[in-house]
Amino acid sequence: MRRAGTPRRVPGMSLHRTYLFAPGNHPRRSAKALSLAADAVILDLEDAVANAEKPAARRAVLDAAARPRRGRLYVRVNAMSTEWGYADLVAMTVPGIDGIVLPKLESADEIKAADWLIGALERQNGLPPGGIDLIPIVETAAGFMQLEAIARAGTRVRRLAFGAGDFTLDLSIIWTRDELELLAYRSAFVAASRAAGLEAPLDTVWVDLQDQDGFARSATRGRGLGFQGKMCIHPDQVMVANRIFGPDDQAVARARRVIAAFAEAEAQGLASIQLDGRFIDYPIVHAARRVVAQAEEIAAAENAE
Repeated sequence: MRRAGTPRRVPGMSLHRTYLFAPGNHPRRSAKALSLAADAVILDLEDAVANAEKPAARRAVLDAAARPRRGRLYVRVNAMSTEWGYADLVAMTVPGIDGIVLPKLESADEIKAADWLIGALERQNGLPPGGIDLIPIVETAAGFMQLEAIARAGTRVRRLAFGAGDFTLDLSIIWTRDELELLAYRSAFVAASRAAGLEAPLDTVWVDLQDQDGFARSATRGRGLGFQGKMCIHPDQVMVANRIFGPDDQAVARARRVIAAFAEAEAQGLASIQLDGRFIDYPIVHAARRVVAQAEEIAAAENAE
């Protein structure tokens, strides 16, 4: 049964194209973010909040969680190694919060500890077991070297996130517009996630707010590498990322033709065909079905608004 005051879940809950950050201690910007078409909003208790305001920011986030919203609500808590991390987790494992984003994750033991604590708080607060999602952001060299262990830790984590801002700072990497210096690291996130049976990861933010074309290029690059969505830091980035990480009409039409043609061939005992000069077999059909399923979920979410 849904608890009173907890926003109703709507179609599109499995879409992860866009995660929009907003400062948790700024009610107006939080309300604005929660009204937008992001698949999820991350209210931030970490970098966006001054140290002196962190305890008070928790109450502001809980107030925001009680208001209507379009998508899911996550909270980026402070790292567990900080003086605020534990209290953040305790305060945010409550009805109305869909998930927690854990920054600067550096070991499997750390994510296991967070998972255990959240599980204990779910039981204490009468929440469904495993109902609070947990997304670790790996953004240091130490965390990257433990990426496989983190992915295979056997926790409630369904997807990882890559944080290039702190990562490039930690490694003294120059973060350029074409992001070629990030290629190997991004690919490692996708491979480690797949090998561990997790969903595709979430790609890093794009920090140059004046360069919308650069953001679109970064999102396109991330999707091409196998990420399922992108973290955003400005409302203007949401619709761009939603478009890039969702199939366009042409791709959906093509996918439907592939599915129909293969079904006809399969009925005749064939498992490989050509369509418009392109080879089609089971992997291509599985990919086409994925495209159609995502398009249908996006349409259902839009129609429910």
